[in-house]
Amino acid sequence: MHDVAALKKKLERLIDEIAAESSLRMASWADRIERPDFAASASNLAHYLAVRRHDLRPLQRALMALGMSSLGRLESRVLPTLKAVSASVAALCGTPTTERPSSRQFFAGEHYLAERSSELFGPRSGPRHTALLVTCPTEAGDDPSFLLRLAERGVDAVRINCAHDSPEHWQRMINHVHAAEQATGRRIKILMDIAGPKIRTGAALLPEGVERIAVGDLLVIVPQGGLNRIRLDEPHAAIECTLPDALTIAAAGHRVFVDDGKLCVRIERREPFSLLGRVTAAPANGLRLKPEKGLNFPDTPLTIPALTAKDLSDLDFIVAQADGIEFSFVQSVADVEMLQAALAERRPNDWRQLSLVLKIETPEAVANLPDIVVQAAGRQPTAIMIARGDLAVEIGFARLAEMQEEILWIGEAAHVPVIWATQVLEHLVKKGTPSRGEMTDAAMAARAECVMLNKGPYLFKAITELDTLLSRMGGHQHKKTPQLRALRSWSRASAAR
Repeated sequence: MHDVAALKKKLERLIDEIAAESSLRMASWADRIERPDFAASASNLAHYLAVRRHDLRPLQRALMALGMSSLGRLESRVLPTLKAVSASVAALCGTPTTERPSSRQFFAGEHYLAERSSELFGPRSGPRHTALLVTCPTEAGDDPSFLLRLAERGVDAVRINCAHDSPEHWQRMINHVHAAEQATGRRIKILMDIAGPKIRTGAALLPEGVERIAVGDLLVIVPQGGLNRIRLDEPHAAIECTLPDALTIAAAGHRVFVDDGKLCVRIERREPFSLLGRVTAAPANGLRLKPEKGLNFPDTPLTIPALTAKDLSDLDFIVAQADGIEFSFVQSVADVEMLQAALAERRPNDWRQLSLVLKIETPEAVANLPDIVVQAAGRQPTAIMIARGDLAVEIGFARLAEMQEEILWIGEAAHVPVIWATQVLEHLVKKGTPSRGEMTDAAMAARAECVMLNKGPYLFKAITELDTLLSRMGGHQHKKTPQLRALRSWSRASAAR
């Protein structure tokens, strides 16, 4: 009984510390929360951030030994979980004075999250609880049957990438969406992705007779139009960078990744207008340098405006046609404020009805995620997209698996939907057959509220496979909680015996 009494005091002390710390955070967030129903969610997020500052592993084992909750699934209900456990421990001590949360209070966070997922992606129907989001390829603007086939297969939302095509083309896509809605009676949400300040490659220059760049090769990175200014004695390759400022900030020792991380270049020195680096990682057969490929500077602190002139122009179209905006390369609260101000200028009376998808692609975005979420969700419907392509390059592939888990937890704690994106079933979409690893990855995606598929020749086959997979996994897993439905995998063998 002494151990249980000590455990009771430890829980009470933990609850008091969490309440005190979270109240300070809530005070700093107060002026950002305009949607009344988000206040409780922000409070739960503050509690979650406070509790995760503690190492709870010894407490978890002590509770497990008593047959109680190990606190491992408290994301959506931090204080209700702690208070329920505390009440049970108090009862064991013979002092059942602690108030126990009601069932409604305990599961309120799940209710909020389900409501907000429905708000962003439409209500769920059928066995699949996870929404499907599909990126529209260029042909979606020319072929009405493409969107009709998506609607017939139960796709919940489409993504139009404003980095490609034109407003006239986007309008045709949207017209086809509405025609598909009319034909099927299904609502399809339209999310439009502003390109943001993505750094890309421009023209390339290679030594005579060389087609690919490989490990050990020199690479010069120059601003656009700077290829004719290169003067080096060694044979070298060169490529343009669309953001000249990056070339003046990056320093020796910093890494530069080319084409979504396919090539890693370590900077050896900075020239007056360029960077000279050596390739330290590349595909086995080298890499062909092409324009319009991504450049990442993960070691270089870049201060880039969150909205480009093109983004602001595209917003004029988006606010009139879309249900929501996907915000690329958002990194700070100031970035969200800038976008929300731009939306308010264009739709002053109802801009808060537009949903906002925060694409998390950089270490800065990860570090600032709680504040970014509160700024966004405190004023309009919000989701988080785990943009795993750029994020993996920026933080390292080894950390991506860990980080996507933490982002899922933050989303659940804030009662904000999460979109699992980038390279989902990519081999199946592009080649027609899935790999074992990507099927497992897609199964893990069932813990998110939405999964995004990108374009490819076997997209519709991938939609069918993913729909089946998510429907089956939904019966086994809800967020971090296993669902113990009856299993029939071994029924026949049991009956035979």
